[in-house]
Amino acid sequence: MNKKFKIVIPYLKERKWNYLLGFLILAIVDGLQLLIPKIIQHVIDGITNHKMDMHTIFYASLLIFVISGTMYFLRYWWRIFIVGNAQYIEKSLRQDYYNHLVTLSQSFFSKTKIGDLMAYATNDLMAVKMLFGMGFVAISDITLLAVSSIIFMAFISPKLTLLSIIPMPFMSIMLVIFGKKMHRRFRKVQKSFSSLTSVVQENISGIRVVKAFNQEDSALGKLSKSAYEYVIQNIKMAKLNGMFEPFLGLIISISMGIVLIYGGILTMKNNISIGQLIAFFSYLGMLAWPMIAVGWFVNLYQRGTASLIRLNKIFETETEIHDTDKTDFSIKKLEGNIEFRHLTFSYDKEHSEIFKDITTAISAGKTLAIVGRTACGKSTLLNLFLRVYNPPENTIFLDGNEIYKVPLKTLHNSMTIVPQDIFLFSDTVAANIKFSNPNADEKEVIEAAKIAQVHKEIIQFSEGYETIVGERGVTLSGGQKQRIAIARALLKNPDILILDDSLSAVDTKTENQILNHLIINRKNKTNILVSHRISSIRHSDKIIVIDQKKIVESGTHSELLEKNGLYRELFEKQQLKNKIEEINE
Repeated sequence: MNKKFKIVIPYLKERKWNYLLGFLILAIVDGLQLLIPKIIQHVIDGITNHKMDMHTIFYASLLIFVISGTMYFLRYWWRIFIVGNAQYIEKSLRQDYYNHLVTLSQSFFSKTKIGDLMAYATNDLMAVKMLFGMGFVAISDITLLAVSSIIFMAFISPKLTLLSIIPMPFMSIMLVIFGKKMHRRFRKVQKSFSSLTSVVQENISGIRVVKAFNQEDSALGKLSKSAYEYVIQNIKMAKLNGMFEPFLGLIISISMGIVLIYGGILTMKNNISIGQLIAFFSYLGMLAWPMIAVGWFVNLYQRGTASLIRLNKIFETETEIHDTDKTDFSIKKLEGNIEFRHLTFSYDKEHSEIFKDITTAISAGKTLAIVGRTACGKSTLLNLFLRVYNPPENTIFLDGNEIYKVPLKTLHNSMTIVPQDIFLFSDTVAANIKFSNPNADEKEVIEAAKIAQVHKEIIQFSEGYETIVGERGVTLSGGQKQRIAIARALLKNPDILILDDSLSAVDTKTENQILNHLIINRKNKTNILVSHRISSIRHSDKIIVIDQKKIVESGTHSELLEKNGLYRELFEKQQLKNKIEEINE
């Protein structure tokens, strides 16, 4: 089967018996439909020849009612089996799509728009569902009803049948021409939908920034431009359909005209009966639906395959972060010993080195602090440690094992990071804290909030811990969001806790309280603190100072002050800044 269908083949195989049963029921419906013109033919010929009484007409009508009722009942069931299968495929694809997304590395999301990912999960999956739902019905009817109708027509008059299908080759030519154009047009429609989704997502997510800078009109203009482009692409698609579908109607009309002229001649010459002519027209009418279904199927097929191509690109994207041949799956837990050995890193060959020859170590149960000027590479160092990016081999070691030897599951279960960019879900305060440990009880949640120095503020909220924090925690201050995120991390009680400048929005007094509680409650656990505030890291067991892409100083707070280097310079500047702020207050 064509490569574009490979992501749906497993679902088709799994549900093949449902499709087969649906197809058989559909075949029965089409077969029953073909009986009705024969009954009508029999009745009309009987009336014309004065050989039909009311009793026979009544039973013939009753038979048509019974057939129609059976068709109604069976049409319900083929929809259950065929359209229901398509719903299952859409649901399974959406689940697998999400499961695949969460395995991809951060670099993928940094290069891919959220609007594109949302478009894949909505429009593209809908197009796939339509292809394997009503598209399957259309191609089945094209195969069954069209062929059967032509056979029944041939039994009435082979020559009339041949003449009636003369226009059909023109339809095949148009199918080839329009099919390719529809495919290209629909890909443009999906691309414009992705752009529109991205603009909407960005404007809604950044609505506070838009309002703060009074850029509502500019944002609306950008949205209108994207929406207009989406409309234009859809109109072009509609124009193409508008040209194709009437052409099919024209083919059907020409066929009926041929039948009316030549069939009338045959009837007048008594080569066929009036009942046969009417039955022929009925079969030709049945043939009209498959011909229209051809256009519908081509539309669904081009849309569906265009979407499958887009989805395949996502499913074919492999994560850069995965377990390797070196991985030792017997490692289930980390003690917290960390070592960097001559670590040099750049994102790729085109970029210069972020840092070079980073060498340091910290024992389990100790606290390592990382400080330096803005953009010196502190967060990048953490990302390598967490394997958000892959570090060079033999440069990072955990409990004496190279990082590639540690299974990713163990690595992520043993570590928790509170990043600079705090993300809270639109849920209750308690649910956000319990995100790291869903099985935690209320007492544990409150204890974590107390350590993070946010409990007193939470209980003052309208609903306490059951207060909804809003989208991305919009109802909270920056400091509250940071402390709730810290409480969430503490509730997991990881072997290694990383705070990446996650106290920047907290005042110095509260910051000291949090750090003092951390020292007490995590005295046997490893901690890594990244901060531009010296006050946040002064009690750490070891502090490294990064500057000019390398470690320029290392030691305790008092040791580094004695060296009169960059650390002392940063410390004195912050002390001076604090004094100025106190005077201004």
